[in-house]
Amino acid sequence: MKKNFLITTGGSGGHVIPATILYDHLIKEANVIISTDKRGLKYLDKDIYKFNVIDTPKLNNIFFLPYNLIFVLFLTVKSYFLLKNKNIKKIFSTGGYMSLPLILAGRLLKLKIYLIEPNQIIGRANRYFLNSCEKIFCYNKKINNFPENHKMKMININPLVKKNIYELKSLNKPNNKFTLLIVGGSQGANIFDDKLKNLIVNISKKKSIKVIQQTNKKNISYLNDYYLKNNIENKIFSFNKNFANYVHQSDLCITRAGASTLAELSLMNVPFIAVPLPTSKDNHQFENANFYKNNDCCWLVEQHNFEEKIEEILNEVLDNKSDYLKKKENLKKLNYQNTWINVNQKILKAINEN
Repeated sequence: MKKNFLITTGGSGGHVIPATILYDHLIKEANVIISTDKRGLKYLDKDIYKFNVIDTPKLNNIFFLPYNLIFVLFLTVKSYFLLKNKNIKKIFSTGGYMSLPLILAGRLLKLKIYLIEPNQIIGRANRYFLNSCEKIFCYNKKINNFPENHKMKMININPLVKKNIYELKSLNKPNNKFTLLIVGGSQGANIFDDKLKNLIVNISKKKSIKVIQQTNKKNISYLNDYYLKNNIENKIFSFNKNFANYVHQSDLCITRAGASTLAELSLMNVPFIAVPLPTSKDNHQFENANFYKNNDCCWLVEQHNFEEKIEEILNEVLDNKSDYLKKKENLKKLNYQNTWINVNQKILKAINEN
């Protein structure tokens, strides 16, 4: 008989997308349910994934802190009975404050807890729960600020990437004009919309390019009209579950540095220009991008001077592809033996050891 597992997640796509991929890895092994907050629901395909909503409040507002702490206590009690009634045996967390009630309840029930850290710097919630977990799955053995006394709990795996991306990787790319993908992360990036469009028009006067750009819903029509007015073929979209298809069509990407996006680009062998979000917690986006830069797989550009630098890189790539091709080769080396089966076997082996 299958055991029952629960994955706690929520907030942004950076937390929820790895949770859905983990669900797909575990579903043949166990009955799995995802618990998310309301914000995380938009990243969840409700027709595929069994889910539950526990809407944990943020604890960063000092004025509401007493009320929110009481509410977290209430949610912990609610989580306790959820875990008990569902007969959950193991809990998996992709990090974030959203996981707090369920992890606390899991500790009370003495359940086995596993953490997933997709970033190159350990998040605050995961760091807090290291004492309670059996294992923590990481994408790199050399994560910044990882406590030495917990290194034995670290399991190094290839990044959690959707299964269809492994399948798309084996297909030939469409042989058409040079395609530039622009990605602002699961919540979009207004600065990309504002600053890159004129730069792209200038580039397009020298070489014919196609633009695929992610933006907020409110900007889709505006950007589409702007590019068409300047005779640039384009596809403008908001957060889309078919994102992998856009990656597959692309030659180069300008992106924020969320772990999931970089992992998908890396596996699909698409070199990228990373512009880390400067306000990301613990500067984790910079560290994510820096990992790939140190492996000579990408260009890392900080936001304060990104327009000028990106134009320089784009001109160089379009005029002389030697550095671009070198980065493609390094991405291929980085993903040597990275398969869905290998990742799956490593996860299952780790959780079945005890």
